[in-house]
Amino acid sequence: MADSPQTLLRARVGAAVAVAFGNDVEAPEPLVVPTSDPRHGDYTSPVPMALARTLGRPPHELAQRLAEALDVLDVATTPEVVRPGFVNLRLDQGWLAGRIAELVGDARLGIDPSSSPTRVVIDYSGPNVAKAMHVGHLRSTIIGDCLANLVELLGHDVERVNHVGDWGTQFGMLIALLDEVGRPGRDGSASLAEVEDLYRRANARFADDEEFRARARRRVVDLQSGDAEARDTWRWLVALSMAENQAVYDRLGVRHLEVRGESTYQPMLGEVVADLEAAGLVVVDNGAKCVFVDGFTNTEGEPLPLIVQKADGGYNYDTTDLAALRNRVEQGAGRLVYVVDAGQSQHFEMVFAVARMAGWLPEGVEATHVAFGLVLGEGGRRLRTRTGDSVRLVDLLDEAVARARSFVVERAEERAQAVPDDVDEVARVVGVGAVKYADLSQHRQSNYVLSFDRMLSLKGNTAPYLQYAYARIHSILREAGWAEGAPGGGVAVVLDEPQELELAKRLVATGDVVRRAAEDHLPNHLCTHLFELAQAYHQFYEHCPVLRSPEPLRSSRLALCEVTAATLRLGLGLLGIEVLDRI
Repeated sequence: MADSPQTLLRARVGAAVAVAFGNDVEAPEPLVVPTSDPRHGDYTSPVPMALARTLGRPPHELAQRLAEALDVLDVATTPEVVRPGFVNLRLDQGWLAGRIAELVGDARLGIDPSSSPTRVVIDYSGPNVAKAMHVGHLRSTIIGDCLANLVELLGHDVERVNHVGDWGTQFGMLIALLDEVGRPGRDGSASLAEVEDLYRRANARFADDEEFRARARRRVVDLQSGDAEARDTWRWLVALSMAENQAVYDRLGVRHLEVRGESTYQPMLGEVVADLEAAGLVVVDNGAKCVFVDGFTNTEGEPLPLIVQKADGGYNYDTTDLAALRNRVEQGAGRLVYVVDAGQSQHFEMVFAVARMAGWLPEGVEATHVAFGLVLGEGGRRLRTRTGDSVRLVDLLDEAVARARSFVVERAEERAQAVPDDVDEVARVVGVGAVKYADLSQHRQSNYVLSFDRMLSLKGNTAPYLQYAYARIHSILREAGWAEGAPGGGVAVVLDEPQELELAKRLVATGDVVRRAAEDHLPNHLCTHLFELAQAYHQFYEHCPVLRSPEPLRSSRLALCEVTAATLRLGLGLLGIEVLDRI
């Protein structure tokens, strides 16, 4: 399968730079970018502007030389030089038509896997044991899942890791309280809500009761040293939490997420500290073992340490994250991706820096913190319940599905249509999809306000808009007998109308968008592409009759419909959002 246009044109521009300016001139990035104004072409090369200072020549002159050296006439029309020094490129109509014909029936839409695949570990979600997942876990879970889908499509070996908080002082508190009151639901009916209530009681006791505080600390030691009773209670807490978390993951459609709690790395922590000491990186500061990293200071401007062992001999999540990183690299990971909120940015910068100092993060292994902002309620404040607690994620999904059901019923009544027999399934797909898309369509580093009315709208950049667009296209394909794909052999595609041409340009760009979303760790690139594609399809449908057109135009336009439906299905699937053939 041929490369998508930006990938193809990048290669051509790179080759032309060597021809026009000599092999010693390094082609500066970016070589080619999509234009924001279609009147100026589909893609533009800013290379002449970047080289003007280096070569000491006017950018317009360099643009002319680059244009003359470009070999693109099989893909694009004659390059256009524009001042002050850009080369604009417009995709050739015949190439576009042939490319669309190639994409018909191709489930991967021409997106070839990487020629140099690597093992990628993506760390996301990360709830704590003994606490229900809340809205704060939404972004990590669905951003991480989307990135895993994107990277996997591109042919990499993806390991999806749920680094669960299942170790530490909170378990000493809980075990100490459970020693007194016993486990709730001995008949197996215990709920995570009951455990959360116990946690609040234990936390209050720990703050106010010195005797309880000392006992809780002893129970932590018991747990860490392998005490049978303490371990049994801990395993019960973990199992109960994981079961309820899995129910949330099932609702979100999150699959293949391997739970690997902090406890997994406990046996490795002593060796981590010992090896840091052997490397001469550890400094004892007020009894704690620390590693100081150049460039990191506290609010007073004093050097800021990464504490790898506390003064009482205990370890913290700094040590655990170092152990996890080291273990993942030793297991063959070439890329490490941590999808964690922006508040942890400094922590990960320091962990990565210490790992490089220790030689655990060698050259060629990439570690990235994919930071994200907050989900806010109306008024721009943190999303909370009336009592001030974090909104449980399951409650958020329940409300979205209930509102989606009302939305579907009201729409049917407005159109004097029968309510669908599968209204509950439609509500589930639309409601959960709306929540996920409302999040993923935002730049991940931005905070955003959660609005059910906005996310469930059929107007604008929303999941329901795209899901309804898919269902509408599928109904056309079904009526034409194309529901299972194009009948017979290949289809001759013609792109005579401007709306056909615009839709085709959107369709062939999908592979480039997928790669950019994966490389930049920004799912919103894909969301924007799908929204603009649906808008282009709407314009095509309004101006270009499909089923009423005579052959061979009818089949050509059905081919555009088929590739559009396939693109929406694949794109939404990468976002973790389902589609329905009928809504």
